[in-house]
Amino acid sequence: MTEAKQKLGVLCSGRGTDLQSIIDAIGRGEVDAEIAVVLTDKPDAFALERAKKAGIKAVCVNRKQYDGREPFERALIAELEEAGVTLVVLAGFMRILTPVFVHHFAGRIMNIHPALLPSFPGAHAHRDVLAYGVKVSGCTVHFVDEGTDSGPIILQAAVPVLDGDTEETLGARVLEQEHVIYPQAIQLYCEGRLQVEGRHVRILD
Repeated sequence: MTEAKQKLGVLCSGRGTDLQSIIDAIGRGEVDAEIAVVLTDKPDAFALERAKKAGIKAVCVNRKQYDGREPFERALIAELEEAGVTLVVLAGFMRILTPVFVHHFAGRIMNIHPALLPSFPGAHAHRDVLAYGVKVSGCTVHFVDEGTDSGPIILQAAVPVLDGDTEETLGARVLEQEHVIYPQAIQLYCEGRLQVEGRHVRILD
């Protein structure tokens, strides 16, 4: 008897390029999972169109229609539970999740951040990287905890910061690496190869 595939719930706020990389990786057989639902917090998020084009259920849970973060998050949880989601994947979801959400899916939420954590957390990573003058940046896939970009790190990829870089040029190079390591991290989870020990994520053989 084969084990059931992991069911992903992907949360997005914008273009959905990381979502697309996961859809494509599943299509190539590199990620043994299915996307059960794509949720956005904005009705104009292009991620909705990407999901619909791929035949994936797509739902906007509009933050503006909820009086506070907790009712909004309970609506997200309800959609994810209805779809039978086993792993929550944050892909450009531009909201900090409260303990209400994090505890509900404890150990089952991944995020990708466009910098080498723990350096440069928060919403303006490329701007902060360029302002600080570091020579190397990159991206980080991590499990989500109650802090901001502070959960245990799964995978990282580095890219050089070049003289003359702008937020856009640096961001484009980092995004290429995001599209490589996020599907890899999801597949490791699907294979049961991620073991969390405190702050450390062990990748098992």
